Amino acid sequence: MQSKFMRSLALAPLVFCGAAAAHPGHNGGALAGLMHPLLGADHLLAMLAVGVWAAQMGGRARWLLPTSFLALLALGGVLGMEGVALPMIEGGIATSVLLLGLLIAFAVKLPATLGAAMVGMFAVFHGVAHGSEMPALSTAWQYGLGFVASSAALHALGVRLGDATRQHGQWLRAAGAAITLCGVWMAV
Repeated sequence: MQSKFMRSLALAPLVFCGAAAAHPGHNGGALAGLMHPLLGADHLLAMLAVGVWAAQMGGRARWLLPTSFLALLALGGVLGMEGVALPMIEGGIATSVLLLGLLIAFAVKLPATLGAAMVGMFAVFHGVAHGSEMPALSTAWQYGLGFVASSAALHALGVRLGDATRQHGQWLRAAGAAITLCGVWMAV
């Protein structure tokens, strides 16, 4: 008799299989979702910055900011997959990078719930962009699971980077300034 773990392990590949990639243009699914946040500087910087700012704020913010972002990222992803469009979505994404950079550069500490609401608002823009850019032959839940998982990993990396540079506040603030400049460049 097989253990539940072994049966679960045997079924795990089903989570990641999407349309067969036997022909050109048939790629998508979880791998496409995993890669999406990693391939754009706007998404990559925002995800890392949420984690860095959460670490910088400390306390409940360490988990509340990333959790809020991920929940509203998933909601935005569903909206984007359903064809809901937000006005000035690219501007909203660029603004999120710029503001997160400023928050880090100036070591702004807000109540955790206010910070979570702020990053949650940013997440809706990112989620709608992810969802609306889903490859045509992707399975929505696999693609969504992929970009949420990738974003969670980037948040965790950002928290680790924030923790590692906490003793060197000038490095953390310099990183925030660099993220801000990237946000300005994206906005222009």
